[in-house]
Amino acid sequence: MSVFTKVSHAELEAFLHQYDLGALLGFTGIGEGIENTNYFVDTSRGRWVLTLFERLNYDDLPFFLGLMEHLARHGYPSALPVADNDGQSLKALNGKPAALVARLTGQSVLFPSLAQCAAVGHALGELHKLTASYTGTCFNARGVEWRRSTCETLLPHVAADARALIADELEAQSRLDLAALPQGVIHADLFKDNVLFVDERLTGVIDFYYACNDALLYDLAVTLNDWCAEPDGSLNRAHSAALLSAYRACRPPTAAETKAWPLVLRAAAFRFYLSRLYDWTFPREGDLVHIKDPEPYRRILEHHRGQTPPAL
Repeated sequence: MSVFTKVSHAELEAFLHQYDLGALLGFTGIGEGIENTNYFVDTSRGRWVLTLFERLNYDDLPFFLGLMEHLARHGYPSALPVADNDGQSLKALNGKPAALVARLTGQSVLFPSLAQCAAVGHALGELHKLTASYTGTCFNARGVEWRRSTCETLLPHVAADARALIADELEAQSRLDLAALPQGVIHADLFKDNVLFVDERLTGVIDFYYACNDALLYDLAVTLNDWCAEPDGSLNRAHSAALLSAYRACRPPTAAETKAWPLVLRAAAFRFYLSRLYDWTFPREGDLVHIKDPEPYRRILEHHRGQTPPAL
């Protein structure tokens, strides 16, 4: 959630005329995140989040917006896309695909408690159960082929130690077949900044724009790496146990998942190390652009390469 595309007051006011949301009271750009342009928007009839999609195209977006609608209608704390006066939730603004969603209550947490880690594990397990009935499909744009091509692009531009790590991990990941594990629609980016809380109560899961069909275990690994990692790259055992226990109560892992768990944790860490290293090496232009440091995910990856992970 950065600001790559500027929107003026007049442009936003004209855009909102297509909706029954009342008068525009104010708006502000959101600086966190790395992919899309986002604004908080306040009108006389509520609070909203406006997203302008910088890389996804019009054909891609019905999957994501439909997924959010599916989850919200089943009582999941996902933001509901807002339909315009013609019943359409996918629009255009300043030459970019755009959508408004209802703004959820709560705030993200930087240092989660045990109870919050458990709530996230439960929310992810419920997500995997509810998405089983969602008929949309979308391949993982940050999957195996993306890892290979990104490595090829990065290797000539990074230091020798990073080149050695990337090459060795890419070879190790060639032994992992995520397609052989239980599949479903996953969030794929359930980081701390994509979950909202009011005190210990989870009130929202946001930013579904990396959602795709892939291994459910991979989604769990992505989540655990962010929510339970210590600054040195190790996993906090108490937080990990709370998150995994809550997830298992919703969806017990299979024997194949248990066996694959150590390498899947590495795959999840490798994906975010590569994407952050790429953005660090080839920064994009824009206002309020937030580029995340790749080093924390390098430390997580290196820890997984040398240590036994928490039991699944």
